[in-house]
Amino acid sequence: MTIETDVLVVGGGATGAGVARDLALRGVDVVLIDRGGLASGTSGRSHGLLHSGARYAEFDPVGAEECIDENRILRAIAGECVRETGGLFVQLPADDPDYFEEKRRGCEEVGIPVETVDLDAARKQAPGLSTDVERVMEVPDGVVYPSRLVAANAADARENGAAIHPHAPLESLTVADGRVADARIGESVDDVVETQFVVNAAGAWAGEVAAMAGLDVEMQPTRGVMVSVEYDDLGPVLNRCRDPDDGDIIVPHETEAVLGTTSVPVQDPDEYERAEWEVERTVEECAAMVPAVADAPVVREWWGVRPLYAPDEAENEGRGISRGFFLLDHDGDGVANAASIVGGKLTTYRQMAEATADLVCENLGVDAECVTAEQRLPGADDPDRLDEFVDEFDGQGPTDEDVVGG
Repeated sequence: MTIETDVLVVGGGATGAGVARDLALRGVDVVLIDRGGLASGTSGRSHGLLHSGARYAEFDPVGAEECIDENRILRAIAGECVRETGGLFVQLPADDPDYFEEKRRGCEEVGIPVETVDLDAARKQAPGLSTDVERVMEVPDGVVYPSRLVAANAADARENGAAIHPHAPLESLTVADGRVADARIGESVDDVVETQFVVNAAGAWAGEVAAMAGLDVEMQPTRGVMVSVEYDDLGPVLNRCRDPDDGDIIVPHETEAVLGTTSVPVQDPDEYERAEWEVERTVEECAAMVPAVADAPVVREWWGVRPLYAPDEAENEGRGISRGFFLLDHDGDGVANAASIVGGKLTTYRQMAEATADLVCENLGVDAECVTAEQRLPGADDPDRLDEFVDEFDGQGPTDEDVVGG
């Protein structure tokens, strides 16, 4: 029996779930599919940083402004999906002191709250901070629990009429007369979906989904390792105050600290090397900020793959590729009812979803405004309910498995 819907969203990470929620709240009929459990791709395998935008302030002010705007929105709507920790950027002797000043000025120009704090105050927040630290600035970074965030978005979408299908891989798309006519969905759906519009929110796998419709979306995914160690004495997020590099961030959880990360290009986001040197380098570099993490017991290691969009980039190590998002309307590519949303960051997923939903509604002739910035997520104040959503959608990822369901 064929399923009919207004919009098929392919990809059940933060952006896909956010698109489904946004459209459902506007009264659009939506089917969301993912080949695995929700958040099983990049979203659930991140380091879980709620960006203040400070990381990008001096070289990407637009991206930094997006981050601080969405940071504030998520603190208001997401409740127990996020954790307010604050963040510190620390300068070590090897770091360029001019860079510290450039970042602080960049934050001020963008409107990111920033304050240079004395070392005694910094060590009260982060008692294990290296004695080599020379200067510290404070910014409103935080922590995201992606399993909860994605599941809460999916639950809200479902409560407003969307159909959510984990373990439902897209097998094929049929294009006729310049439009996607239908999609063949496997496993838990095992049926054909006829749709008026397709949103490709498959992250690092967006190129493969696009190819099913004869479209070319040039992704350049890069892998990065995260190492979670036993460490409950951190407090704020720690960032190394230098150009982005390996091992320059430590994200606190309740009894653990997540150390990250590397950036290595991969050809296949499913099949790639997990290199031990990445683990060793990440621990070594993070230990320059907090020496105790070098000897802390390792709880788990995992790699994530960034969904970087780079049509004009020769293959490189990936640090220079924009972390901004790109909304690709494929009408100009010969498929009138399809769009891909690629790139971006976990922090800006809601803004990415809003931009995508605006495009879809314009295409479908739907006159309805976005309300996702004002409406709190279901279960936001009840971690047990959030974790029930995670279980229901098979959404557990390694980023937050020490917290979710615990």
